[in-house]
Amino acid sequence: MGATEPAALVPPGCRAVVVAPHPDDEVLGTGGLLARLACMGRDILIVALTDGEASHPGSTRWSPYRLSRQRAIERDEALKHLGAERALVIRAKCGDGELSAQEDALVALLSRYIRSDDVVLTPWRFDGHPDHEAAGQAAVRQTRIAGARLIEVPIWMWHWAAPADHRVPWTRARRVCLDPESLARKQRAVAAYSSQIEADPSTDRGAVLPASVLARLLRPFEVVFL
Repeated sequence: MGATEPAALVPPGCRAVVVAPHPDDEVLGTGGLLARLACMGRDILIVALTDGEASHPGSTRWSPYRLSRQRAIERDEALKHLGAERALVIRAKCGDGELSAQEDALVALLSRYIRSDDVVLTPWRFDGHPDHEAAGQAAVRQTRIAGARLIEVPIWMWHWAAPADHRVPWTRARRVCLDPESLARKQRAVAAYSSQIEADPSTDRGAVLPASVLARLLRPFEVVFL
């Protein structure tokens, strides 16, 4: 797998637009990259498709309303840890878990924000999570219309794919190495999502993002598909 640099992915004068199906996807997939881009002074726009309100079904601790508020607070804190507190966040408030049925509407939504000189970072269109895939497909369609550059990011793929899995476009994969400071910033940003990394005693369920999952996503590099 070849390597690439943040300055090559998002050249000077370009804006990074992150399509995030849920609060935390922007950090899990590209937190280190965003930290590097923020340090270089690149403009960053995050299109938050949902508020992540469906992550704890049946919970008496985390109602959908409370989650939507909490996860927005967590995202703000996470962006501060990345040094990207100046990033513009658009909350689309689409239904969490319902993006698959809204792909045309997502394309229309993205058309309001994506410009021809943008670099769009989106979950891989075959990532293995319905919301991620719908977001990815919509981003693919709109970047083609706008003439923007598309970069796909595997997130859920790390939970199911093996190194030789033929379903993964490994020839398109590039590694973005994270220096110790960027990795530390990403780790602190992930820790800001307490609702996702702590167990829920009201349902006896473990964390949405257990340690085994975080270990795959907090390595000293991130992977993008070009």
